[in-house]
Amino acid sequence: MKEDRCQNWKLFNQDQNISHTAKTLPAVNRTYKDTLFRMIFREKQSLLQLYNALNGTNYTDETDLEIVTLENAIYMNLKNDVAFIISDQLNLYEHQSTYNPNIPLRDLFYIGREYEKLVSKKSLYTSTKIQIPNPRFVLFYNGTKTQEERTELKLSDLYCQPEKTPELELTVSMININKGYNDNIKEQCRLLSDYMQYVNKVRTYAEFLPIREAVEQAVKECLEEKVLVDFLSKYRQEAIQLSIFEYDEEKELRLLRQAERQGALEEGLQQGIQQGIRQGVEDGIRNLMETMKLSLNQAMDALKIPADEQPMYAAKIRNH
Repeated sequence: MKEDRCQNWKLFNQDQNISHTAKTLPAVNRTYKDTLFRMIFREKQSLLQLYNALNGTNYTDETDLEIVTLENAIYMNLKNDVAFIISDQLNLYEHQSTYNPNIPLRDLFYIGREYEKLVSKKSLYTSTKIQIPNPRFVLFYNGTKTQEERTELKLSDLYCQPEKTPELELTVSMININKGYNDNIKEQCRLLSDYMQYVNKVRTYAEFLPIREAVEQAVKECLEEKVLVDFLSKYRQEAIQLSIFEYDEEKELRLLRQAERQGALEEGLQQGIQQGIRQGVEDGIRNLMETMKLSLNQAMDALKIPADEQPMYAAKIRNH
C-alpha cells in the first residue's frame, strides 16, 4: 500500500510523535561548520590526487580542475563538501560518518544550484542546446556502522511508489573508506589513507580518553609517524577543533537515533497493547451475543463500553 511506504508529504516538517525520551534530547547543532575532510581536500592538488585514485586517471595540471563549490549556498543548513569540474564532469564529493539514505535528494538540490550558477548568463529559451557538464556524485563513508565496500544510493529509492524506469533519477556512489575497504583507492591517494589513519586514532583514543585528549594524542602521534604531517603542521589547532566538533556531533546523532528507535519501539508496544485490548473487547461482545443471546447494543452496555466507542465496535462486528 502506498500509505505503508510513504508518509503524507504534508507532515514532512511536522513532529513525528516520537517518544518523550527522543524529544528531550538536545537538538544536534546543524549550523554549517567546515569539516576536516573538506579542509584537507579543498586544494586543487589534493582533489586531483583523490580524483585520479577514484577514476584511474593521471591528471597533474591543476588548471585542468576548476573548483565550483557553492560557498554561500546552504539549503536547510546542509552544504556540499566540495564540487569541481574536470574533463567536462561536474563532480560533487561528500563525506559522511553516519549513513544517510537521503543523500541523493540533497545532491539533487545541490546540482540544481550548481547548474543554475553555470548557466546564469544564458537564456534557457534559446533554440540552441545549452551544454552542461555531466554530473558525478560520490559519497565517502567512514562511519562505524558496517556498510558494503560500494553502494549505490538512488533518488528513486525515496519515491513513494516504486517505478521500473523513473523519469527523474540521481545515483550517488557511496565509497566505504574504512579499514579493509577500497584499499586500492587509499593506496593511490595518500591523503585519503592518512585521513583515515588519523580518524581511526581519534576513535581508538576516544574510547578511554576525553575527546579533547584523544584528539590531541592522535595529532601528536600522526605528526611523529608522518601521517597527514603537512596538513596538521599547518592547521593543527583548526584540525583539533574540527575533530572535537565532528566527534561530538557524530556521538549526538547516534544518541538521537537510539532514542528515536526506542521511541518507535515504545510507541509500537503501546499500539500493540491498545489493539490487544480492542480485540479482547470485541471478542467479549461476540461471546455475550452468542452465549447470552444479547443484542449488539445490550452486549456493549453489559461490558460498560463508553458510548463514544460503541460505534467503532459495532462497525467492526457488523463487518465481520
